[in-house]
Amino acid sequence: MEIKINDDFDLTKIINSGQCFRGKEIEENIYRFITNDEIIYIRKKSDDAYEISCDERTWNKVWKNYFDMERNYKEIRKQIPENDTFLIKSARTGRGIRILNQDPWEMLITFITSQRKSIPAIRSAIEKLCILAGNKKTTDYETIYTFPTIETLSELALKDLESCGLGYRAPYIYKTTQIIRKGEINLEELYTYNDEKLIETLKIFPGVGIKVANCVALFAYGRTNRAPVDVWIERIIKNEYEGINPFNDYKTNAGIMQQYMFYYMQVNKK
Repeated sequence: MEIKINDDFDLTKIINSGQCFRGKEIEENIYRFITNDEIIYIRKKSDDAYEISCDERTWNKVWKNYFDMERNYKEIRKQIPENDTFLIKSARTGRGIRILNQDPWEMLITFITSQRKSIPAIRSAIEKLCILAGNKKTTDYETIYTFPTIETLSELALKDLESCGLGYRAPYIYKTTQIIRKGEINLEELYTYNDEKLIETLKIFPGVGIKVANCVALFAYGRTNRAPVDVWIERIIKNEYEGINPFNDYKTNAGIMQQYMFYYMQVNKK
């Protein structure tokens, strides 16, 4: 099926922006994304035309929301103040990035895993976890494993988690899984929480501080006013904004601006 997308949509930048770790360019110009049990392959045909592997119903039901297609990113970039020179060049570099609306369970486990890990190391650990406990699926392109369910992951022993290269994060993930399995926190219910209550609830999970909580809020719960601050963003605040956090000024688009800046730093590492 062919679709038209007239807004920012760069699949390479999206998979390298530090928000999803299972998106992949599996062949030249063919990209795979997976959420829950759904898998999509996308091939860019021209500036605004894309060939997708799913039908129209699945695109509308699953993937339009996943890729945040109701939001106009071109218009958001136009709103950047002219005097914010670092953000302007970051947005120019990151043009095409969109905030993905991903599964809360997967994002919680993923960003607990992400602590003090490089993007390749995060991808490797998550892939091992999926192979160990996910459901096997075979497509025209590959054999792939879905992200483990709460039930499946709760059946694993701590040593099983450690075998995936999770290190000191393995006990955090083990305990987090047990909390959710027992019904002590309902991740779906968190959609209804205001930002403050959402962040404080996420911080109940072992190993979740403010940065991980903000990542989950942004990439799972669509809170685009949340801007996670990691070492790269700390460096930007110090070197480009005289130590003053600029993200409050970006209001509901703070998380989008954070992604532009984070991606800029990834492609301009020194």
